[in-house]
Amino acid sequence: MTVDATLTRPAAGTLRIGPHTVWPPVVLAPMAGITNAPFRTLCRGFSGGKGLFVSEMITTRALVERNEKTMHLIHFDASETPRSIQLYGVDPVTVGKAVRMIVDEDLADHIDLNFGCPVPKVTRKGGGSALPFKRNLLRAILREAVGNAGRLPVTIKMRKGIDDDHMTYLDAGRIAVDEGVTAVALHGRTAAQHYGGTADWDAIARLKEHVPEIPVLGNGDIWCAEDAVRMMRETGCDGVVVGRGCLGRPWLFGDLVAAFERGADGTDGAAAAGPAEPRFGEVAAVMRRHADLLGQWLGDESRGVIDFRKHVPWYTKGFAVGSEARRALATASSLAELDEHLGGLDHDQPWPAHADGPRGRTAPGKRVVLPDGWLDDPNACEVLSEDAEADTSGG
Repeated sequence: MTVDATLTRPAAGTLRIGPHTVWPPVVLAPMAGITNAPFRTLCRGFSGGKGLFVSEMITTRALVERNEKTMHLIHFDASETPRSIQLYGVDPVTVGKAVRMIVDEDLADHIDLNFGCPVPKVTRKGGGSALPFKRNLLRAILREAVGNAGRLPVTIKMRKGIDDDHMTYLDAGRIAVDEGVTAVALHGRTAAQHYGGTADWDAIARLKEHVPEIPVLGNGDIWCAEDAVRMMRETGCDGVVVGRGCLGRPWLFGDLVAAFERGADGTDGAAAAGPAEPRFGEVAAVMRRHADLLGQWLGDESRGVIDFRKHVPWYTKGFAVGSEARRALATASSLAELDEHLGGLDHDQPWPAHADGPRGRTAPGKRVVLPDGWLDDPNACEVLSEDAEADTSGG
Protein backbone atom coordinates (compact mmCIF):
# COMPACT_ATOMS: atom_id res chain seq x y z
CA MET A 1 0.00 0.00 0.00
CA THR A 2 1.29 3.48 -0.81
CA VAL A 3 0.23 6.70 0.83
CA ASP A 4 -1.09 9.76 -0.98
CA ALA A 5 1.37 12.45 0.07
CA THR A 6 -1.07 15.23 -0.77
CA LEU A 7 -3.35 14.04 2.01
CA THR A 8 -0.75 13.85 4.74
CA ARG A 9 1.94 16.39 3.96
CA PRO A 10 1.38 19.37 6.28
CA ALA A 11 1.30 22.94 5.09
CA ALA A 12 4.16 25.14 6.26
CA GLY A 13 3.95 25.77 9.98
CA THR A 14 1.22 23.22 10.67
CA LEU A 15 1.14 19.54 11.55
CA ARG A 16 -1.60 17.31 10.23
CA ILE A 17 -2.28 13.86 11.65
CA GLY A 18 -4.83 12.58 9.17
CA PRO A 19 -7.84 14.91 9.45
CA HIS A 20 -6.52 16.53 12.63
CA THR A 21 -4.61 19.80 12.58
CA VAL A 22 -2.19 19.96 15.51
CA TRP A 23 -1.08 23.42 16.59
CA PRO A 24 1.37 23.99 18.00
CA PRO A 25 3.07 20.90 16.50
CA VAL A 26 3.60 19.39 19.95
CA VAL A 27 2.64 15.91 21.15
CA LEU A 28 2.67 14.58 24.71
CA ALA A 29 4.62 11.33 24.59
CA PRO A 30 2.81 8.26 25.89
CA MET A 31 4.42 7.26 29.19
CA ALA A 32 3.32 4.18 31.10
CA GLY A 33 1.82 5.05 34.47
CA ILE A 34 2.14 8.78 33.73
CA THR A 35 0.01 10.03 30.82
CA ASN A 36 -3.28 8.94 32.28
CA ALA A 37 -6.39 11.12 32.13
CA PRO A 38 -5.46 13.29 35.17
CA PHE A 39 -2.00 14.15 33.82
CA ARG A 40 -3.41 14.86 30.35
CA THR A 41 -5.97 17.15 31.98
CA LEU A 42 -3.21 19.14 33.69
CA CYS A 43 -1.11 19.44 30.53
CA ARG A 44 -4.08 20.39 28.36
CA GLY A 45 -5.14 22.97 30.90
CA PHE A 46 -1.81 24.77 30.67
CA SER A 47 -1.82 24.61 26.86
CA GLY A 48 -5.38 25.84 26.51
CA GLY A 49 -6.25 22.53 24.84
CA LYS A 50 -3.69 23.08 22.06
CA GLY A 51 -1.46 20.21 20.96
CA LEU A 52 -1.99 16.45 20.95
CA PHE A 53 -2.06 14.41 24.17
CA VAL A 54 -1.61 10.66 23.92
CA SER A 55 -2.77 8.02 26.40
CA GLU A 56 -0.39 5.72 28.16
CA MET A 57 0.41 2.44 26.40
CA ILE A 58 -2.52 0.08 25.90
CA THR A 59 -1.80 -3.59 25.24
CA THR A 60 -3.83 -4.89 22.29
CA ARG A 61 -4.49 -8.27 23.86
CA ALA A 62 -5.77 -6.64 27.04
CA LEU A 63 -8.02 -4.36 25.01
CA VAL A 64 -9.48 -7.17 22.93
CA GLU A 65 -10.08 -9.21 26.09
CA ARG A 66 -11.66 -6.16 27.76
CA ASN A 67 -9.38 -6.27 30.76
CA GLU A 68 -10.97 -4.13 33.49
CA LYS A 69 -7.90 -1.96 34.12
CA THR A 70 -7.38 -1.44 30.41
CA MET A 71 -10.97 -0.38 29.82
CA HIS A 72 -10.51 2.23 32.55
CA LEU A 73 -7.28 3.50 31.00
CA ILE A 74 -8.88 4.11 27.60
CA HIS A 75 -11.51 6.45 29.02
CA PHE A 76 -11.20 10.01 27.71
CA ASP A 77 -12.76 13.11 29.21
CA ALA A 78 -15.44 14.71 27.05
CA SER A 79 -13.19 17.74 26.58
CA GLU A 80 -10.34 15.71 25.07
CA THR A 81 -10.19 16.10 21.31
CA PRO A 82 -8.81 14.48 19.35
CA ARG A 83 -8.75 11.39 21.54
CA SER A 84 -5.36 9.78 21.01
CA ILE A 85 -4.55 6.24 22.08
CA GLN A 86 -1.27 4.33 21.93
CA LEU A 87 -1.33 0.59 21.32
CA TYR A 88 1.37 -1.98 21.96
CA GLY A 89 1.21 -5.31 20.20
CA VAL A 90 3.34 -8.03 18.64
CA ASP A 91 0.69 -10.14 16.90
CA PRO A 92 -0.70 -8.70 13.63
CA VAL A 93 -4.05 -10.43 14.10
CA THR A 94 -4.52 -9.14 17.66
CA VAL A 95 -3.43 -5.64 16.66
CA GLY A 96 -5.95 -5.69 13.82
CA LYS A 97 -8.74 -6.80 16.19
CA ALA A 98 -7.86 -4.06 18.68
CA VAL A 99 -7.88 -1.37 16.01
CA ARG A 100 -11.21 -2.63 14.64
CA MET A 101 -12.65 -2.54 18.17
CA ILE A 102 -11.53 1.08 18.59
CA VAL A 103 -13.19 2.00 15.29
CA ASP A 104 -16.41 0.05 15.82
CA GLU A 105 -16.92 1.34 19.37
CA ASP A 106 -15.69 4.90 18.70
CA LEU A 107 -13.05 4.70 21.40
CA ALA A 108 -10.51 7.12 19.90
CA ASP A 109 -9.81 9.50 17.01
CA HIS A 110 -6.13 8.64 16.47
CA ILE A 111 -4.09 5.48 16.97
CA ASP A 112 -0.36 5.43 17.67
CA LEU A 113 1.64 2.20 17.68
CA ASN A 114 4.50 1.65 20.12
CA PHE A 115 7.76 0.45 18.58
CA GLY A 116 10.00 2.41 20.90
CA CYS A 117 9.70 1.00 24.42
CA PRO A 118 13.15 -0.23 25.61
CA VAL A 119 12.22 -1.89 28.92
CA PRO A 120 13.22 -5.56 29.29
CA LYS A 121 9.71 -6.88 30.01
CA VAL A 122 8.71 -5.61 26.54
CA THR A 123 11.83 -6.29 24.46
CA ARG A 124 12.35 -9.82 25.84
CA LYS A 125 9.07 -10.71 24.12
CA GLY A 126 10.03 -9.09 20.85
CA GLY A 127 7.96 -5.95 21.40
CA GLY A 128 8.62 -2.24 21.51
CA SER A 129 12.01 -1.18 20.16
CA ALA A 130 12.97 -4.80 19.40
CA LEU A 131 10.18 -5.37 16.89
CA PRO A 132 11.25 -3.18 13.92
CA PHE A 133 14.28 -5.47 13.46
CA LYS A 134 11.79 -8.02 12.11
CA ARG A 135 10.89 -6.09 8.95
CA ASN A 136 8.18 -8.44 7.72
CA LEU A 137 6.54 -8.68 11.12
CA LEU A 138 6.53 -4.89 11.35
CA ARG A 139 4.97 -4.69 7.89
CA ALA A 140 2.30 -7.24 8.80
CA ILE A 141 1.35 -5.36 11.97
CA LEU A 142 1.14 -2.03 10.17
CA ARG A 143 -0.91 -3.53 7.35
CA GLU A 144 -3.43 -4.96 9.82
CA ALA A 145 -3.59 -1.71 11.80
CA VAL A 146 -4.05 0.59 8.82
CA GLY A 147 -6.38 -1.84 7.07
CA ASN A 148 -8.71 -1.94 10.07
CA ALA A 149 -8.45 1.74 11.03
CA GLY A 150 -10.88 3.08 8.43
CA ARG A 151 -10.89 6.87 8.69
CA LEU A 152 -8.68 6.94 11.80
CA PRO A 153 -5.06 7.97 11.23
CA VAL A 154 -2.39 5.51 12.37
CA THR A 155 1.05 6.75 13.45
CA ILE A 156 4.08 5.03 14.93
CA LYS A 157 6.71 5.93 17.52
CA MET A 158 10.08 4.21 17.33
CA ARG A 159 13.77 4.40 18.25
CA LYS A 160 16.86 4.39 16.06
CA GLY A 161 17.32 0.67 16.56
CA ILE A 162 18.29 -2.00 19.03
CA ASP A 163 21.91 -0.83 19.29
CA ASP A 164 24.57 0.76 17.09
CA ASP A 165 25.02 -2.50 15.20
CA HIS A 166 21.32 -3.03 14.57
CA MET A 167 19.81 0.23 13.32
CA THR A 168 16.24 -0.06 12.08
CA TYR A 169 14.71 3.41 11.81
CA LEU A 170 15.28 4.15 8.11
CA ASP A 171 13.89 0.80 6.94
CA ALA A 172 11.02 1.07 9.43
CA GLY A 173 10.21 4.57 8.18
CA ARG A 174 10.03 3.38 4.58
CA ILE A 175 7.84 0.42 5.55
CA ALA A 176 5.55 2.83 7.41
CA VAL A 177 5.14 4.96 4.29
CA ASP A 178 4.47 1.91 2.13
CA GLU A 179 1.78 0.66 4.49
CA GLY A 180 -0.12 3.93 4.78
CA VAL A 181 1.02 5.18 8.18
CA THR A 182 0.17 8.86 8.59
CA ALA A 183 3.24 10.05 10.53
CA VAL A 184 6.31 8.69 12.30
CA ALA A 185 7.95 9.83 15.52
CA LEU A 186 11.59 9.05 16.22
CA HIS A 187 13.30 9.03 19.61
CA GLY A 188 16.92 9.72 18.78
CA ARG A 189 18.32 6.90 20.91
CA THR A 190 18.74 3.16 20.52
CA ALA A 191 17.13 0.70 22.88
CA ALA A 192 20.60 -0.01 24.31
CA GLN A 193 20.94 3.65 25.30
CA HIS A 194 17.64 3.49 27.16
CA TYR A 195 17.45 7.13 28.38
CA GLY A 196 21.16 7.74 28.83
CA GLY A 197 23.55 9.86 26.85
CA THR A 198 22.43 12.48 24.36
CA ALA A 199 19.63 12.09 21.83
CA ASP A 200 20.83 11.99 18.22
CA TRP A 201 18.94 14.77 16.51
CA ASP A 202 20.89 14.15 13.30
CA ALA A 203 19.05 10.84 12.99
CA ILE A 204 15.76 12.74 13.07
CA ALA A 205 17.01 14.91 10.20
CA ARG A 206 18.07 11.82 8.23
CA LEU A 207 14.67 10.21 8.71
CA LYS A 208 12.98 13.41 7.55
CA GLU A 209 15.03 13.28 4.34
CA HIS A 210 14.34 9.55 3.95
CA VAL A 211 10.53 9.74 4.20
CA PRO A 212 9.53 13.15 2.81
CA GLU A 213 6.03 11.85 2.04
CA ILE A 214 4.77 11.99 5.63
CA PRO A 215 5.34 14.12 8.75
CA VAL A 216 8.28 13.20 10.95
CA LEU A 217 8.21 14.12 14.64
CA GLY A 218 11.33 14.36 16.77
CA ASN A 219 11.69 13.11 20.34
CA GLY A 220 14.52 13.21 22.84
CA ASP A 221 16.11 15.82 25.13
CA ILE A 222 13.37 18.45 24.93
CA TRP A 223 13.64 19.99 28.38
CA CYS A 224 12.27 23.46 27.64
CA ALA A 225 10.35 25.25 24.90
CA GLU A 226 13.54 26.55 23.30
CA ASP A 227 14.71 22.96 22.82
CA ALA A 228 11.56 22.17 20.84
CA VAL A 229 11.95 25.22 18.61
CA ARG A 230 15.63 24.41 18.09
CA MET A 231 14.94 20.75 17.25
CA MET A 232 12.54 21.74 14.49
CA ARG A 233 14.93 24.38 13.17
CA GLU A 234 17.95 22.05 13.16
CA THR A 235 16.33 18.85 11.90
CA GLY A 236 13.52 20.10 9.67
CA CYS A 237 11.08 17.81 11.49
CA ASP A 238 7.37 18.60 11.37
CA GLY A 239 6.69 18.46 15.10
CA VAL A 240 8.05 17.38 18.46
CA VAL A 241 7.13 14.73 21.00
CA VAL A 242 7.71 15.75 24.62
CA GLY A 243 8.21 13.08 27.27
CA ARG A 244 10.41 13.31 30.36
CA GLY A 245 10.75 17.10 30.04
CA CYS A 246 7.20 17.58 31.32
CA LEU A 247 7.51 15.29 34.35
CA GLY A 248 6.67 17.49 37.31
CA ARG A 249 6.24 20.37 34.86
CA PRO A 250 2.88 20.13 33.10
CA TRP A 251 3.03 23.90 32.56
CA LEU A 252 5.75 23.22 29.96
CA PHE A 253 2.94 22.91 27.44
CA GLY A 254 1.97 26.50 28.11
CA ASP A 255 5.58 27.49 27.42
CA LEU A 256 5.49 25.51 24.18
CA VAL A 257 2.30 27.18 22.97
CA ALA A 258 3.74 30.62 23.68
CA ALA A 259 7.05 29.78 22.02
CA PHE A 260 5.53 28.45 18.82
CA GLU A 261 2.82 31.07 18.52
CA ARG A 262 5.22 33.95 19.01
CA GLY A 263 7.63 32.30 16.64
CA ALA A 264 5.08 31.69 13.90
CA ASP A 265 6.41 34.72 12.01
CA GLY A 266 9.88 33.19 11.90
CA THR A 267 11.27 34.89 15.00
CA ASP A 268 12.79 33.02 17.90
CA GLY A 269 9.53 32.33 19.68
CA ALA A 270 11.01 30.66 22.72
CA ALA A 271 13.20 33.63 23.49
CA ALA A 272 10.32 36.04 22.98
CA ALA A 273 7.88 34.12 25.14
CA GLY A 274 10.11 33.27 28.07
CA PRO A 275 9.54 30.14 30.17
CA ALA A 276 7.17 29.85 33.08
CA GLU A 277 9.17 30.03 36.31
CA PRO A 278 6.64 29.46 39.09
CA ARG A 279 7.41 29.97 42.75
CA PHE A 280 7.10 26.93 44.92
CA GLY A 281 3.64 27.95 46.13
CA GLU A 282 2.35 27.72 42.56
CA VAL A 283 4.06 24.36 42.10
CA ALA A 284 2.53 23.12 45.35
CA ALA A 285 -0.93 24.08 44.09
CA VAL A 286 -0.37 22.03 40.92
CA MET A 287 0.86 19.10 42.98
CA ARG A 288 -2.27 19.24 45.13
CA ARG A 289 -4.52 19.38 42.06
CA HIS A 290 -2.67 16.51 40.40
CA ALA A 291 -3.14 14.27 43.45
CA ASP A 292 -6.81 15.27 43.72
CA LEU A 293 -7.45 14.49 40.03
CA LEU A 294 -5.82 11.08 40.43
CA GLY A 295 -8.07 10.31 43.38
CA GLN A 296 -11.18 11.30 41.44
CA TRP A 297 -10.07 9.22 38.47
CA LEU A 298 -9.30 6.16 40.57
CA GLY A 299 -12.39 6.59 42.70
CA ASP A 300 -10.39 6.63 45.92
CA GLU A 301 -8.57 9.57 47.51
CA SER A 302 -5.91 7.42 49.18
CA ARG A 303 -5.13 5.49 45.99
CA GLY A 304 -4.81 8.79 44.15
CA VAL A 305 -2.34 10.23 46.65
CA ILE A 306 -0.35 7.01 46.68
CA ASP A 307 -0.21 7.00 42.87
CA PHE A 308 0.94 10.62 43.00
CA ARG A 309 3.98 9.78 45.15
CA LYS A 310 6.21 9.02 42.16
CA HIS A 311 5.69 12.59 40.90
CA VAL A 312 7.04 14.22 44.09
CA PRO A 313 10.76 14.24 43.16
CA TRP A 314 9.98 15.66 39.72
CA TYR A 315 7.87 18.54 41.04
CA THR A 316 10.31 19.40 43.83
CA LYS A 317 13.52 19.13 41.78
CA GLY A 318 15.83 22.06 42.51
CA PHE A 319 13.73 23.54 45.30
CA ALA A 320 14.95 23.74 48.89
CA VAL A 321 12.97 20.77 50.12
CA GLY A 322 14.92 18.74 52.64
CA SER A 323 15.17 14.97 52.64
CA GLU A 324 12.71 14.59 55.54
CA ALA A 325 10.13 16.79 53.80
CA ARG A 326 10.55 14.89 50.54
CA ARG A 327 10.12 11.61 52.38
CA ALA A 328 6.99 12.91 54.09
CA LEU A 329 5.50 14.05 50.77
CA ALA A 330 6.40 10.73 49.14
CA THR A 331 4.70 8.71 51.88
CA ALA A 332 1.49 10.73 52.25
CA SER A 333 -1.71 8.70 51.98
CA SER A 334 -4.37 11.42 52.02
CA LEU A 335 -4.91 14.91 50.69
CA ALA A 336 -4.91 16.20 54.26
CA GLU A 337 -1.43 14.75 54.82
CA LEU A 338 -0.24 16.17 51.52
CA ASP A 339 -1.65 19.60 52.45
CA GLU A 340 0.07 19.46 55.82
CA HIS A 341 3.48 18.60 54.36
CA LEU A 342 3.21 21.10 51.52
CA GLY A 343 2.06 23.78 53.95
CA GLY A 344 5.22 23.43 56.00
CA LEU A 345 7.47 24.45 53.11
CA ASP A 346 8.55 27.88 51.92
CA HIS A 347 6.03 28.83 49.24
CA ASP A 348 7.93 32.01 48.33
CA GLN A 349 10.90 30.11 46.94
CA PRO A 350 11.67 31.32 43.41
CA TRP A 351 12.06 28.93 40.51
CA PRO A 352 15.47 27.23 40.87
CA ALA A 353 18.13 28.42 38.46
CA HIS A 354 19.00 24.89 37.37
CA ALA A 355 15.62 23.19 37.49
CA ASP A 356 15.51 22.52 33.75
CA GLY A 357 17.31 19.57 32.26
CA PRO A 358 17.10 15.79 32.55
CA ARG A 359 14.46 14.30 34.82
CA GLY A 360 12.97 10.86 35.10
CA ARG A 361 15.06 7.89 34.06
CA THR A 362 18.49 9.08 32.93
CA ALA A 363 20.80 6.11 33.56
CA PRO A 364 22.33 4.54 30.44
CA GLY A 365 20.87 1.25 29.37
CA LYS A 366 22.43 -2.16 29.62
CA ARG A 367 22.37 -5.01 27.14
CA VAL A 368 18.99 -5.16 25.44
CA VAL A 369 17.06 -8.23 26.54
CA LEU A 370 15.79 -10.04 23.43
CA PRO A 371 14.13 -13.39 22.73
CA ASP A 372 16.52 -16.24 21.96
CA GLY A 373 17.68 -16.06 18.36
CA TRP A 374 15.90 -12.75 17.72
CA LEU A 375 18.78 -11.32 15.71
CA ASP A 376 19.30 -14.44 13.57
CA ASP A 377 16.82 -13.56 10.82
CA PRO A 378 15.49 -10.03 10.30
CA ASN A 379 12.95 -11.34 7.78
CA ALA A 380 11.23 -13.80 10.12
CA CYS A 381 7.58 -13.00 10.70
CA GLU A 382 6.36 -15.49 13.28
CA VAL A 383 4.85 -14.35 16.57
CA LEU A 384 6.64 -15.88 19.56
CA SER A 385 3.63 -17.13 21.52
CA GLU A 386 0.27 -16.09 22.89
CA ASP A 387 1.85 -14.73 26.06
CA ALA A 388 4.14 -12.39 24.08
CA GLU A 389 1.63 -9.69 24.96
CA ALA A 390 0.76 -8.88 28.54
CA ASP A 391 -2.88 -9.12 29.54
CA THR A 392 -2.83 -5.73 31.26
CA SER A 393 -1.92 -2.23 30.16
CA GLY A 394 -0.19 0.82 31.59
CA GLY A 395 2.61 1.14 34.13
